[in-house]
Amino acid sequence: MDKSRILTTVDEAGVAVLTLNRAEKHNALDDAMFDALVDAAATMASDNAVRAVVIHGDGKSFCSGLDVSALGGAGLGSSLLDREDGQVANRPQRVAVDWARVPAPVIAAITGNCFGGGLQIALGADIRYAAPDARLSIMEIKWGLVPDMGITATLPRLVPLDVAKELTFTGRILSGTEAHRLGLVTGVSDDPLDAALTLAHEIAAKSPHAVRAAKQLYERTWTGNDPAAALLLESELQVGLMGSPNQLEAVAAGMARRPARFVDPD
Repeated sequence: MDKSRILTTVDEAGVAVLTLNRAEKHNALDDAMFDALVDAAATMASDNAVRAVVIHGDGKSFCSGLDVSALGGAGLGSSLLDREDGQVANRPQRVAVDWARVPAPVIAAITGNCFGGGLQIALGADIRYAAPDARLSIMEIKWGLVPDMGITATLPRLVPLDVAKELTFTGRILSGTEAHRLGLVTGVSDDPLDAALTLAHEIAAKSPHAVRAAKQLYERTWTGNDPAAALLLESELQVGLMGSPNQLEAVAAGMARRPARFVDPD
């Protein structure tokens, strides 16, 4: 039996760590990894005790992309045009876009190779830290393909159209430093996992209701074209928070200059 493709831990602060567990293949995406990623996102979305999620790769790389043995044949075993009931994305796309459906913030820690589908998984996270010497690429052009794992839902939020086209048309490899300069990653760190964990614990110490509401606000409005609906959503989310137990605890803790004691969402 194959070993688990994703290892999951959740600490007492509510920080979940998801480890892509195929180090000998640079965490390349095969059928089992696709299934494990979709399942992991669903688990994180349903666990109200999770306040932040960190995803990283075991071994040298975050994820080297699609296992090349799957190219040129039957592919992933099902049509890319197929969607499960109630899903707008197909299974490969869901390993990237489902992180937006996790109420808690998701932080990717990128080391080594982060190519093709691996980069698209990272782009699906809310925040990304990369090592300066990490290698990132929208690499699908190398195989005569287009990027098709949710990139249209993520990349437009991060870079201008001309940058997206240049990276996609060439498939060139960027360092973590250049990726940060272009806006693909949030920050650069010699130890991306440590940086991600530090931020995750900082977020986990905030009101989980407010953090979840803030993520929902931006996910639903960031690239929208309905300012009236966006402004109304701000008000609706704020009304839901004002006077709630965690909001009152945030005020009380701030006034008393003590750590807050927040309760998890129901």
